[in-house]
Amino acid sequence: MRWSRYYIPTLKEAPSDAEVVSHKLLVRAGMIRKLTSGIYTWMPLGLRTLEKAKQIVRREMNAAGSIEVLLPMVQPAELWQESGRWKKYGKELLRFKDRHERDYCLGPTHEEVITDLIRGEVKSYRQLPLNLYQIQEKFRDEVRPRFGLMRGRQFLMKDAYSFDVDNESANKSYANMKQAYHNIFSSMGLDFRPVEADTGSIGGSFSHEFMVLADTGEDAIAACTGWPECSWAANVEKAPLREVPATTASCPAMEEVDTPDQHTIEELCAFFKLEASAFIKTLLFMADGKPVAVMLRGDRELNEIKLSRLLGADDIQFATPEQVKAMTGAEVGFAGPAGLKGVESIYADFELRGATDWIAGANSTGRHVAHLDLARDVELPIVWADLRNAVAGDPCPCCGRPLEIKRGIEVGHIFKLGTKYSEALHAVFLDENGKEQTMIMGCYGIGVSRVVAACIEQNYDENGIMFPPQLAPFDAHIVCLDPKNEDVAGRCDAIDAFLAARGLEALYDDRDERPGVKFKDADLIGIPVQITVGGKGLAKGVIEVKDRRTGEKGTLPADGFEEAFPAWYESVLAGWKK
Repeated sequence: MRWSRYYIPTLKEAPSDAEVVSHKLLVRAGMIRKLTSGIYTWMPLGLRTLEKAKQIVRREMNAAGSIEVLLPMVQPAELWQESGRWKKYGKELLRFKDRHERDYCLGPTHEEVITDLIRGEVKSYRQLPLNLYQIQEKFRDEVRPRFGLMRGRQFLMKDAYSFDVDNESANKSYANMKQAYHNIFSSMGLDFRPVEADTGSIGGSFSHEFMVLADTGEDAIAACTGWPECSWAANVEKAPLREVPATTASCPAMEEVDTPDQHTIEELCAFFKLEASAFIKTLLFMADGKPVAVMLRGDRELNEIKLSRLLGADDIQFATPEQVKAMTGAEVGFAGPAGLKGVESIYADFELRGATDWIAGANSTGRHVAHLDLARDVELPIVWADLRNAVAGDPCPCCGRPLEIKRGIEVGHIFKLGTKYSEALHAVFLDENGKEQTMIMGCYGIGVSRVVAACIEQNYDENGIMFPPQLAPFDAHIVCLDPKNEDVAGRCDAIDAFLAARGLEALYDDRDERPGVKFKDADLIGIPVQITVGGKGLAKGVIEVKDRRTGEKGTLPADGFEEAFPAWYESVLAGWKK
């Protein structure tokens, strides 16, 4: 493809609203353009990469036995009302009325639609198991679209749905899809981890997220340092932490200390000249209207998902200053477990059980207690539980090795849904005995457009994108330094034809531009190999080549280019596989 006949509007500067690397580089490289908030046009170069991602997804899904369909993006409200999600889904669901005043929505996902399809078609156990997928645009009306393709409102997604006769068969379908996802992201040349995750609004019994590892990732992942021998990893929201045995140590008698105007852990650390790990923070909530007290170490973060699951509560809110005063008799910042009122029990993180001699609020404004022993000094019952986020150094729940915290970008999510949707929409079949049974479902999504952004977040340098060969818009980039020179142009034409004969697609920069502009654009676009042809090089009998990933430059003989190129090209590809 000749640049002069293509459309690649590169930019020297990133747009002012671009916050992350992928957004900046995708716009600068002429791969996407913003239409409105969270909605982007795919330009020709970007579309080639998107299509490559789609081809890999389609190939591996087909190989795994899934069958492609295409479902409507516009969905009737009746289906969502039948599943119970019309009101629960929230404002991300874009609702509208047609000319007959009937309610519809733009599909953010397709559980209802696929279940409606299957319940009308599948009647017997002989038709199961079944796995259907589609690659289609979705729309979610994000409150604050940001980060370009990473969190847009309109995006391309692959979603698959499995239907099985029982849990054993459903587990096999889930494992099959999990392996397919390994194959997909490995085939894309991405560094990723499958992590245990919360099921969120989709529902279901368990799920895994597939995370592309990148320093700019939104999600924190707790991963075993024993990779790949131990592959355990989980979103920090999901990561389970081991119980801690009760300490046998003792401490001096509890005493109150005047701490005027010392409300926060940071202020208390400075006041007592101690680390945050010496303190207990007591957090007060209203859970479904009921007062709840939670304790954890001063340097830890509460995991609200774990707390919600423990309490079985739908609505958990921090207590208001008035509610705090009713429970403690003090202003905000001085709550503690000793002498707390208005709660039936205190929920405490396991970690607190392994030590004593704590500092905590005294339930009196301007005062804290020192030498607190939870077993000795707290009258209320304590419910011990896993309530905090995992941190680096915590033991792996699988093998006991230390955990490390990595950043990740979610590009895929798989769920075992169970009967949540099939029961609500009455998707049933007749078993071997002619008895009606409810189908067991699974759901498997990949953000195809997000994969492109995640790939760039993982592969870039100060000069631009470094596409892995599997997702690069072209296989090679021919840089013609002097298109008006017949010898140079002729050699470029011959190389272009040679690459095409080998099944490689090349972007041929034949523009009448300065060499510096061409080199900068080549690095910005990030095609894996660059082949530079110029008059000076030909005079020396050589053609310059460059590995975009490493930046290493070399030369191949001009007259023996066809013989020398394959070995060099394979060495570049091999570097991506390491």
